[in-house]
Amino acid sequence: MRLPETGRGRLLLLLALASAVTVFTATVPLLRDWFDLRVYYGTIDHWVHHGGRVYDYRVPGTPYGFTYPPFAAVAMLPMALTGLRTAIALALLLNLAALALVLRLLAGREWRRHGWFGVGLALCALALFEPLRDTVSFGQVNILLLALVLVDAHLLATGRERLAGVGIGLAAAVKLTPALFIGLLLVTRRRRASGVATAVAAGATGLAALVAPDASRFYWTTALWDTARVGRLDYVSNQSLQGVLARLGVESKAVWAIAVLLVLAVWVGRVRRVEDWRTAFALTGLTACLVSPVTWVHHLIWLIPSFVILIRAGHVWIASTLYAVMCTSVVWIWFHDASGLDGFLGSNTYVWITLGLLLWLPTGQRRLPARNASDTPPPPSTAAPAIAAASSHPGPPAPAGTAADTTAGRTSGPGRGLDRSASSEPTGSTRPAAANPQSSRERASS
Repeated sequence: MRLPETGRGRLLLLLALASAVTVFTATVPLLRDWFDLRVYYGTIDHWVHHGGRVYDYRVPGTPYGFTYPPFAAVAMLPMALTGLRTAIALALLLNLAALALVLRLLAGREWRRHGWFGVGLALCALALFEPLRDTVSFGQVNILLLALVLVDAHLLATGRERLAGVGIGLAAAVKLTPALFIGLLLVTRRRRASGVATAVAAGATGLAALVAPDASRFYWTTALWDTARVGRLDYVSNQSLQGVLARLGVESKAVWAIAVLLVLAVWVGRVRRVEDWRTAFALTGLTACLVSPVTWVHHLIWLIPSFVILIRAGHVWIASTLYAVMCTSVVWIWFHDASGLDGFLGSNTYVWITLGLLLWLPTGQRRLPARNASDTPPPPSTAAPAIAAASSHPGPPAPAGTAADTTAGRTSGPGRGLDRSASSEPTGSTRPAAANPQSSRERASS
């Protein structure tokens, strides 16, 4: 199928696609009625205006309440100044702004080559992606967290390491799953960036302890360890390793721990051999979704960078096929019964996609021997392009302490030998209160 080449033909095609996507999203029973945002808003209102405790609030008629770390509640305090409808409108605008930033960071300068037509096609495709649909219609914070983390990826990829770590630290203070990106910085020996991220996360957590000491004490001593607060582990929306085991009836924590360690070992081996930071961050997002005890479908927003990596590596059909599967809501077919071979394969479809991407996502060149700190740096060579050569134009030499710093025995990529540039997630949320997962009045996450 050839796309139209005239401006008028492209406009007509885009309008037709946009209309079809609008009809789909407006009529299919997949809208979540801003349920998570209602949890956030109700929690802040209960805390600020009624003197209640953060983790005592429940949405009327449901057992669902706030499950994130205390800093998330502190960050949401401005909602106390607005009504619910205003909060919904602001959340929608923030999500759209964060999505625009994510697309800009992932596309780089390439978006200019495709112009308005390419941007329009991308937006139509994104509107069909189930994790993104759920994130928006739940009023979730996933896109905001992804944007924060990708800002740090961009800083590292462009050699501005002195500024990196703040976004990851803030994201980890709001939800625990992004804390694995601090692990990425440690594995790749980016000590400065990992220190900044850890300090920001600790500082934000400390601020929350000052503002809400009782809530902080309760969360870190009780709520964090109470998995019942976030829903059933065997619920079909839980697309993590723990979810797979729970649907199989395996309750052993030791089995889950072994599976997590195996996945982490694969992740460490792969990120130490990647070609650039964007790929390293994509692999880390995949791993976080797998090892988190609870990964609701909307948490799989972290897979978006992997699809971009696939397309850039020339695997357009593979990316398109996997992406299309994740637009179908196929796992809900096994909502009532995930038994049998078909249930095992089908109810865990998104887990298999995530695991496959972790194992086979293209990482570029194979790893080269790492240098010791005492080695004399070799002269520049066209066979080993520096990080600046990977961009569209050369930049000035990176200062000491950046990704190009060789005095620390490091090269510029995330892996040890290249010259280019979930979790204890207790904050995942809740499950539907009734048997029909497609009702806009019933809950599938938080």
